[in-house]
Amino acid sequence: MDDTRTDLETIAKTDVFKVAQNPNSFVGNPFKIDYDKTSILTCDDWKHKVGGISQGCFLLAFYENDFGGEEELSEILLLRALRPCPIPSDNSVISSRIEYFKEELKTAGNHRQIDPFTRFEFSCSGLECSILGTFYKNKQGGIEFGADVENFYSPHLYKVYKPTGEYLQYIVNIRDVDGPLRPESNFRIGTVRYSSSRKEYTRDAATTNAASNAANNERVYMHTKDILGKRTALFGMTRTGKSNTVKMLIEATEELSKKSATVNGKATVDGKSAATGTTTAADNTTASFEDNLTPYYPNEVPKQAVGQIIFDINGEYANKNLQDGTAIFEKYRDRVTRYSVVEKAGFQVLKINFFVELVAGLELLRGQFKQLGKQSDYVDDFLSVNLEKPEGVEELVSYGRKVAAYKCCLRQAGFPVPGGADKLFFQGQAELNKSIMTDKVLDPKAGITYEEAVNWFTQVWKNYRNWDYLKNYESKNGREWADNDLKALLRFLTKYRNPDERNGINGFIKLKPFSGYHSATATILFENEIEQLVRKGKIVIVDLSQGDPVIQEFFSEKICSAIFASSMARFIEAKPNNYIQFYFEEAHNLFPKKEDRDLSQIYNRIAKEGAKLNLGMIYATQEVSSISSNILKNTQNWFIAHLNNEDEVKELRKFYDFSDFADSLIRFSASNDKGFVRMKTYSNPFVVPIQVELFK
Repeated sequence: MDDTRTDLETIAKTDVFKVAQNPNSFVGNPFKIDYDKTSILTCDDWKHKVGGISQGCFLLAFYENDFGGEEELSEILLLRALRPCPIPSDNSVISSRIEYFKEELKTAGNHRQIDPFTRFEFSCSGLECSILGTFYKNKQGGIEFGADVENFYSPHLYKVYKPTGEYLQYIVNIRDVDGPLRPESNFRIGTVRYSSSRKEYTRDAATTNAASNAANNERVYMHTKDILGKRTALFGMTRTGKSNTVKMLIEATEELSKKSATVNGKATVDGKSAATGTTTAADNTTASFEDNLTPYYPNEVPKQAVGQIIFDINGEYANKNLQDGTAIFEKYRDRVTRYSVVEKAGFQVLKINFFVELVAGLELLRGQFKQLGKQSDYVDDFLSVNLEKPEGVEELVSYGRKVAAYKCCLRQAGFPVPGGADKLFFQGQAELNKSIMTDKVLDPKAGITYEEAVNWFTQVWKNYRNWDYLKNYESKNGREWADNDLKALLRFLTKYRNPDERNGINGFIKLKPFSGYHSATATILFENEIEQLVRKGKIVIVDLSQGDPVIQEFFSEKICSAIFASSMARFIEAKPNNYIQFYFEEAHNLFPKKEDRDLSQIYNRIAKEGAKLNLGMIYATQEVSSISSNILKNTQNWFIAHLNNEDEVKELRKFYDFSDFADSLIRFSASNDKGFVRMKTYSNPFVVPIQVELFK
């Protein structure tokens, strides 16, 4: 905190206009300019003095007044170095160079055979730069930044300098927020980094520009409001540092959450009052409506603890791994609850009520059987049963029988029946009801026990080809009494493929291994339990590493939908929503594909409507093109590592000023470039290249 406070105090006091006072920071003069780009003339000596000009490097073009008087400089153009550009003397210089080479004259070194004038001509080159915006002084003398060029003058009226040290740190930490940057609500994400190569031109502090010795030390900070409730994307090839960046964001959010009143019990930050009033209830029920209008205290610390839920596709957040040597769970053991799709020590098992959530339960069974490989045809028939409730009256009769038969299968497989639901109701048939038992007439419409229902369906299936009512039903009605779905269920329940067979099949026994996913308690299911945890500001990690893609999608959508619905309900009831952050690793496995236009999908809804509900989304994947355009268009924060093809770069060009990095994003050094990203945050008006700090 002390380092952060010192840095932010330094940033607040920095006058970027003083860069021009250091002649050793000079790099050249513009010779061409418009609203978007400028071309400057530079030379080797100037570049060497400033420690080189990397692609993507920030530069400052100072306007020198040419309208009389000695007015103070009040305008600077912020530039980004892009690529070399031609200058008028290029052709003659190239011709001269070739002649020197033909004559085998030495053009470099201590004994060069070249005159000073020619040497200078040879060292000159052009540099194309994009214009990112303008620094200017307001009427009060304060420095502000505008993300465009309101006016430009003849290029000979500008001089270009390279900012380093505190001046560069000031530039990369510009925020579109009112007031100073506060140490309680900012966190360090990394340092400025321009290139894959880390060569330093200056060798000691005695050089003409000692500031360049501090290269790579300009720290970059992120703001509370950049992350909480926002959409954040992390793109890049495998092993480029995406997961490390996600863990840094999780860590920063947790540290921020610790400062909130609902965790500490008192509204204090670093021993100082963080709010004008006090509140300790998770719902802020003691606070007034006006107090709840803003989720932040004056120092921009959230009033309520921030909940975080991580959908861990690879298991690296829930389990210690060789890559980091630790995991989020290891670091915040007392704050984390872990869930898994399989039984294992230290994890809660994701469970649903199969008797209540019929469609969801069957979908889960499909995913589990898919992992087991090829199944018998009767199992496939069972898994293909449609349990969606129909609208027609006649269809409802058949649907009621299917549901009852399905529940009987579950009960026979050892799935505990929920309390208070010990009877089944469905439409039977008078003649059949009398034939089931010799000493009793069963009436399913009035309700029968599970044992009686199992007997009812068993007798019907065994006598399906013998009892007159069933045998003659098709000739009278044009269809069989039992449709294909009901037949599949009866086979599973009775363990006979056909009514007249005597060799049994496993049937419902196949379901026994999955009874652990069932919860007979209808009061709180896993999605509701998770919603309550994140509502209290806890961290939940859902380990999906051992689940089939179908199961991964199923649980992810179910949990997201529950949290979204809860947040929407609170919003409608004017109750405050604490910030809840969703993290999606390998997001392409869960998110809708690029061509999917269904805006009702939960991930699209979180992206589009989550901001008003204080729901944040952080997603990581390899390819920009693998994510739905509806999500991309609503993403405010971007972390871009190495992309290995032009197609992905082309997709990225559509957003902000990432086109400035199109060339460098494709180049990659596996040993040097892990964590080297181009970052655009919500409050920062332009992309900043950084080296993300290592999660520890």
